[in-house]
Amino acid sequence: MSELKTKLPETMKGFNDLHKASISDGILPSKTKELIALGIAITVRCDGCIAFHVHDALKAGASSEEIMETISVAILMGGGPALVYGCQAMEALEQFIVLEQ
Repeated sequence: MSELKTKLPETMKGFNDLHKASISDGILPSKTKELIALGIAITVRCDGCIAFHVHDALKAGASSEEIMETISVAILMGGGPALVYGCQAMEALEQFIVLEQ
C-alpha cells in the first residue's frame, strides 16, 4: 500500500479519508463498524481485508467472542465460500492474539 500511496497519492488520500470518516465513532461505535467490515470482508472473500479488519476490530476493543460471532453471521449470509474465509478470519484472530501476548 505504501507503493500505491507514492504512485497514486490523491487516490490513497481519498481512500484513507473515507476510511477514517466511515470507521470513526458515531451513532455506531468504531468497534461495531469494524465488526461489520469484517463480516463484509468474509462474504466478499477479501483476504487482505479480513486481516486488516480482524486487527482493527481487536484494536477497537472487540473480544475474540465478538469476532467469532461476526464470523458466524458472515457464514450465514455468505454460505460455503464464507465458511472458508471465516476460517481464515479465525486464523488471523489467533495470530493477532499470539502477537499481543
